[in-house]
Formats: sequence, C-alpha cells, structure tokens
Amino acid sequence: MNSFIGRELELEKLKALSQKKTASFILIRGRRRIGKSRLAEEFSKNFDYFYRFEGLTPQESTTTQDQLSTFSKQLSFQFKAPKALYSDWTDALQALGERVSKGKTLILFDEISWMSINDPTFLAKIKIFWDQQLKQNPQLVFIICGSASAWIDKNILSNSGFVGRISYTLTLEELPLSDCSKFWPKKISAHEKLKVLAVTGGIPKYLEEINPKLSAEENIKQLCFTKGAFLVEEFNQIFSDLFLRDSVLYKKIIETLSDGPKERNKICEILGIQAGGRITEYLWELELSGFITRDPIWSLNTGEDSKLSQYRLSDNYLRFYLKYIEKNLSKINRDSFNFKSLALLPEWKSLMGLQIENLIVNNKTLIHAALKIHPNEIINENPYYQRKTSRYEGCQIDYLIQTSYGTLYLCEIKFSQNPIGMEVIQEVEKKIKALHCPRNYSYRPVLIHVNGVTEDLIAENYFVEIIDLSKFL
Repeated sequence: MNSFIGRELELEKLKALSQKKTASFILIRGRRRIGKSRLAEEFSKNFDYFYRFEGLTPQESTTTQDQLSTFSKQLSFQFKAPKALYSDWTDALQALGERVSKGKTLILFDEISWMSINDPTFLAKIKIFWDQQLKQNPQLVFIICGSASAWIDKNILSNSGFVGRISYTLTLEELPLSDCSKFWPKKISAHEKLKVLAVTGGIPKYLEEINPKLSAEENIKQLCFTKGAFLVEEFNQIFSDLFLRDSVLYKKIIETLSDGPKERNKICEILGIQAGGRITEYLWELELSGFITRDPIWSLNTGEDSKLSQYRLSDNYLRFYLKYIEKNLSKINRDSFNFKSLALLPEWKSLMGLQIENLIVNNKTLIHAALKIHPNEIINENPYYQRKTSRYEGCQIDYLIQTSYGTLYLCEIKFSQNPIGMEVIQEVEKKIKALHCPRNYSYRPVLIHVNGVTEDLIAENYFVEIIDLSKFL
C-alpha cells in the first residue's frame, strides 16, 4: 500500500473521538476516490482490532441476498470462522455484534448505500444493531461511509432514527496543494505538478496513480490516452456506481458546465427542460457528491447571499475527460490516438484557466495567508459575477473577497505560456469600472499567476499582491 499522505486534521479529530469513554458512531462521506476508506484504514492503526465490510457493487440483478452473502463471506474471512448463510440483516449484524463486544475495535461499513439496496428496513436494523450491541462496547468506533452523499443525506442525516446517535460527520474534500505536492520528489517543478493537477485535481487516488519517474506529459498519456487506462475507464465507473438510478441527466448537466459556470435557468435552457422539479434535485445531488459547486452571488451592500447563483464544474477530472478523453475514446480504444503534448490539445489554454481557478478556490486559505487576511475579517468571498442591466455592465471576477474593513480584493487568475504583461491591468480596470459596489469601498487588485510576470508589470506597482501559484507547490 502507498504511504499515507495528508489528512492530519481529520485524523486528529478521529483520534480524539476514539479517546472518549463511550462508543462512537462516525459518518464519512465524500466524492468517489477521495480517500474515505483509506483514511479509516490509517485511523485503524490506533486500534487492536479492525474489521472492514464493503457492499457489493450494485447491478440490475443485485438482490438483498447477494449483499448478505457478500457480508457473510467477509465476516467468515475476517474472523476465521465457518461461513454461515443469513436470510436477514438482523441475523447477520447480530453475528458480527457478538464478536466485537470487547476490546478496542474499529468497524467500517464501506459504501453503505450498496449494502442497503432493495431492503427498505436495512437502516432501521443498523440503528438497532448500534443501540443494542455496538454501543455496549465503550472502546468501539463504528464508521459508515459512502460516495452517494445525497443518499446519505436523505436516508441517514435526515432520518429521525439516527438523531443523537452519530458522534461526528466528516465530509472529505480534495487534498490541499501542499499535500498534493508530496506525491512527487522535491526536485520536480511546480509547473509540471500543475499540469497533472489540471487533470486530477486534489483527488488522492488519482495522484497515487502517478509515476513520479515519468514526466507530466508521459503520465497524462499513460493515464488518459491509453486503452484500458485508469482515467479512461473511471468516468463510466463514477456514473454507474455512484447514482443508484439513471445517470443520463447527471452527465448532461456536467457537460453543460464543462465550458464555464452557468445559472440554473441557463442549464435548463440548454437541456430543454423545465426550470423546476427534478433539475433541482439532480443539481443538489451532484453538489453533495463533490462534482459541482454552487457559487452564490452576494449583495456587496449587505454582504449577504442573494437568490442568484451560478453552478461551477469544480471537478478537474470530469472536465478533462469530457473535453479530451471522451471525444477521442474511439481512437484511444483502437490504440491510434497520437497524444503529443497538452499544449497542442484544442482550447488547452482556456481549459487550463478553469482548472487552475478550481485549484485556487479549493485552496483559498493559502490566498488569505498571502494577503494577510484573517478569516474573521471576511464578509463574503467567491467567484463573482454581475448581471448586465440597463444601468450596469456585466462583469466576471475570478475570485472576489469582501472584508469588514470596506475592502474588495479583486483576484485575477491567469494561466499563460508566457510571462503576463501590462495588458492585464486594462482587463482588471474594466472589471472595476463595471462593478457596482457601495461608496467608500477600496479596490485592491490581486494577480494570481503560474508562469511569471514581466518586469514592467512589477515596476508598475498596480497590484497590491502578485501571487505565484507555484510557491504553494
């Protein structure tokens, strides 16, 4: 197994819970491949006993008995006991509970939504299992986790039967850039790492697939443009395993966002569907699953979120797949796609800009530190856009931070093959002129870049801060 990287804060929180004098019931959720079960395995080093049970990947023909049979096999293997046949989850869970009544024990139920398939009473039986058996061992920690975050929210977090029972809900996000960097030796340049992160984001499993001995271009060729490669097959796995119903509309929503953020009404217009009804639920599910992000637009007068928002494809892999892998899938599967370099891919520069923006939004605390802004000073922050009206021009701010000291930090994010020159000042000035905000506010423009800036731009002293993204790697 690869060495464990990152998640120090999450591990510390979990360790603190394990030191209580009572049993703990923990829920871990997050995007597929985000490292939920891997985190639990690392956490298990603090226990005398660790038992992991994983649901069977659901197919159309999968039955409750199939799930019970899989559970029985895992129970038999881990406890070195004869395999028993269970016809009901109550009996199967009781058999496990009898074996964990003593000792410092960690139990993991992985992909719990799969385990419950076709059995509407499954979660009620989990509740009884916890109440009558597991919680009786004060040294026991019970973790359930899953990638189907919307299912978890509906069936567990919103289920009155679990109120007061769950000790902690942990939602795993992408790894920060400082941890992503650890997947490479120190001698590898930040620019090369960013090429890979533009494809993988901070998803641990994808980063584990990197061969640090190969260049970024060669890694991407091996992972994305080779028949049967991990990231060639991953997309279909996500949409077949994660959503326990027809996945066509999920994919269509993702496709509409692949070239930039959009309001819900615009998404519906492109898809030719009604603005109400199921689209709201599908967007919510994609958001909970970590694939898209809803960026509310706030009032600069009050600092409060408005009803207006844009949805952003915040998952770098999904965008890269739709833009480049899927469009060449036939050639890839015939081993006839000739990948030469990222720079030669169509619209690579504009796509890289969107991918870098995701990385920065996911690492906003680094920007706060660079600007010496304390979180308590921030009224609101986000990618920001202003609709065009009869009175005001429309404008888009890559990242806007509004502070309680009457300051707006307008962050311009630039990815360029060449150092950025004086032309960026005009771009930012145009946005400042269009932006409608309260009187007596100060504008502080910030430039975040990847490939350097010209001496002339530095000498102009226009930006309050010029942040080189590579320094975080």
